[in-house]
Amino acid sequence: MLMVKNPARASRRQRASSHDGFLQYKNFRWAKIAAVICAVAIAAYLMIDVQPRPNGGSAEGYILGTIGALLILWLTLLGVRKRAMTPGRWSLKAWTSAHVYLGLSLIVIATLHTGFQFGWNVHTLAYALMMLVILSGIWGISMYGALPKALSDNREMMTEAQMLEALRSIDRQLHEAAQPLDQEQADLVQSSLEQNPFGGGLWARLSGRYRNCATRAAQAELRRGAAFRPKLADDPLERIDSLLERKGAILHRVRRHLRLKALLEVWLYVHVPVTFALIAALSAHIVSVFFYW
Repeated sequence: MLMVKNPARASRRQRASSHDGFLQYKNFRWAKIAAVICAVAIAAYLMIDVQPRPNGGSAEGYILGTIGALLILWLTLLGVRKRAMTPGRWSLKAWTSAHVYLGLSLIVIATLHTGFQFGWNVHTLAYALMMLVILSGIWGISMYGALPKALSDNREMMTEAQMLEALRSIDRQLHEAAQPLDQEQADLVQSSLEQNPFGGGLWARLSGRYRNCATRAAQAELRRGAAFRPKLADDPLERIDSLLERKGAILHRVRRHLRLKALLEVWLYVHVPVTFALIAALSAHIVSVFFYW
C-alpha cells in the first residue's frame, strides 16, 4: 500500500528548515558528523600503539595528515561556493554549516596528526596558522550571531542611505540657519559642515570613538557663548543648537551602524590572508615530509 505524504506537514518542515541558521542546519547534521569524525580519530589514536611514540610520520599520522590537508583545501572553496546560489543538500547554508563544523574538527585531527610534537619548524608553523584561521573563524561566527540584530535595532526602520540623506539634509539646514551669525559663530558651524564625520581611521571606526568631532565641539562652544547672552525671540543660536543636537544624534546612529558593520567584516582581514599563508605553509610541510625526510 502506498504511503501518501502529508503536504501540510512537509511544508511545515520545509519552512522550519528554511528558518534554521547555518549552525542549526538539519538539526545540527554537520556538528554530529564532525563529532563522529573526531571520536573515530581519538579512538584510533588511543588504540593504535605507535613506537616509540605517536607522530606524524606513522601510518596513522599520514592518514590523519591526509584527511586534514584535504579538509583544509576543501574548506577554502567556500569563497568560490558563495558565488553559486543553489538550494538543496548542497545549498550555501549546508555548505557553510559543513565549513564551520568540519573546520572545528581540524583542531582534533591536526593535533593528533602532530602526536603533540611541536618545535621551531615549518610543521609547527602550519599548525599555528591553522589554529589562527580557526580562531578568527570562531570570532566571525560569534559576530554574525550577535551583531545583525544590533544592526537592525540601531537603524530603526531606516536604511544606511536614508540615514546619510538625513545627515545631508540637516547640514543644508545648518548652512542656511548660520547666515545671521557673526563670523566666529559661523566658523564653528562651518567646521561641523566641513569635517568628514566618519574620518579618524580604522580604530575610530571599530571603537566608535571620534574624539575630535567638530559637531560636538561646535555645539559645546556655542552653548558656552549663549550662556551669557540675554534670551531673545527667534534667536538663531537656538535653532542652530537644535540642529546640532539632531545632527549629533544621527551621527551617533550612523557611526554605530558603521562600527557594527566593521566588526562583522574585520575578522575576514585576518581569516582570508592567514588562510593563504596556511596553504603555503602546508605545501612546504608536505614537500619537506615527502622529499627531505
